[in-house]
Amino acid sequence: MARPCSQVAVVLEREALPNRWEDWRFRIAEVVPQQAVFGTAPRLLRDDGKLARWLFPGFEVELFRDEGEGYHLNLSSGAPVWFVMWRVDDLDPSLATPQLVTVSYHEAGRLLDAQERVDNVPLPPDVVAWLQEFTDAHYRPEPKQRKRPASFLPPERR
Repeated sequence: MARPCSQVAVVLEREALPNRWEDWRFRIAEVVPQQAVFGTAPRLLRDDGKLARWLFPGFEVELFRDEGEGYHLNLSSGAPVWFVMWRVDDLDPSLATPQLVTVSYHEAGRLLDAQERVDNVPLPPDVVAWLQEFTDAHYRPEPKQRKRPASFLPPERR
């Protein structure tokens, strides 16, 4: 059985000399649905010397049953988002590339724990509905466990 997936492209912005301590500042501007006209190679959309926008097509966001809690946390946050992991090029610090796009709060957390750069941008309503439908069908919260009292404490301190 095939997993649900969505094809997307990432738009990354690069600002030149944002302050006296940085030569470049990068940010994820948006995540958009993949279109055939995007092709497969990254391309420069605009560069005015101060701000450049790059389009990186070809990302696949797959939904997995075992990531249900991560999807639920993203949806219940009040502002569901795409999480985009990106890296600055080792040889040319004026370039950066997105590496992964996910909608799982847990997967984004694991990437951050591994010292990766992860930015987020809002999910559009149609993707929220798609993710909510999958989460409703496959995620069941664990029942709350009764916390047993600490047996080493006297009853009046429990």
